[in-house]
Amino acid sequence: MSAVAARLPDGRLHLQHGPIDLIIEAFGPASEVERAYGQAIDRFADILPTLVRELPTLRRPIGDARPLLQGPVARRMAEAVWPHRAVYITPMAAVAGAVADEMLQAMVAGRTLDKAYVNDGGDIAIHLTAGHELRAGILADVLNGALEGVARLTHDSPVRGIATSGRGGRSFSLGIADSATVLAATAAAADAAATLIANAVNLDHPAIKRRPARDLDPDSDLGGLPVTVAVGRLSDADIAGALDRGAVEARRLRLCGLIEGAALSLCGQWRIETAGTMLAHRIAG
Repeated sequence: MSAVAARLPDGRLHLQHGPIDLIIEAFGPASEVERAYGQAIDRFADILPTLVRELPTLRRPIGDARPLLQGPVARRMAEAVWPHRAVYITPMAAVAGAVADEMLQAMVAGRTLDKAYVNDGGDIAIHLTAGHELRAGILADVLNGALEGVARLTHDSPVRGIATSGRGGRSFSLGIADSATVLAATAAAADAAATLIANAVNLDHPAIKRRPARDLDPDSDLGGLPVTVAVGRLSDADIAGALDRGAVEARRLRLCGLIEGAALSLCGQWRIETAGTMLAHRIAG
């Protein structure tokens, strides 16, 4: 299957190739936007084939030595997960964010744009110039797509990437979070951190059902690790305890300088970890 490019009715650019599905929007002079979209289309055709050639390495957990990777997206993936090598994590934890980062870089190169974003299934790379801002919705539940929060990003903020992970998303989760949205310097960094924070929202409970990842997908990079397949009824105390564990991990990553903030959701309860006011749940109105 070859890469497909199309313009949506509202003017946004849609790029799709196999599992990669991007929504792209740029703001600025019309001629610059069109050139930016052309650059994105030109870059996109090679993204998936280059990744596929290195999949065996990308599916292996990071160890003491950096993996030898050739493709620019693959190298972004490895760079994003390298700080987390003390736990089980593979470069695949950052694939969507890394694709978004690479595509954004290709799109804005040499262009004069006010702002732009590349959205790869909810993992978003962002370009902002002085005087401009973007607002991104925060999912309460990745399974049903409910929006209950907002992240306000400005040029002065170091955040240029947003990612969301959780049970029911495109990838398996070791935890039980409905959602874990992370703000970071890049989409790849946010993607990797969101995976770990969502995994940390967890507890042992008979209402939580798990299965080895390989039983659900023989090609999963998680191998025999038990992933969450169902969450039954939990008490308010259980929910709070699981969220608190995720919040501890989010705070650790923020204090280590790896993320700027995170919003965690489980069964209607929230935890917000940020040093500023970029994140808020409950959109008014």
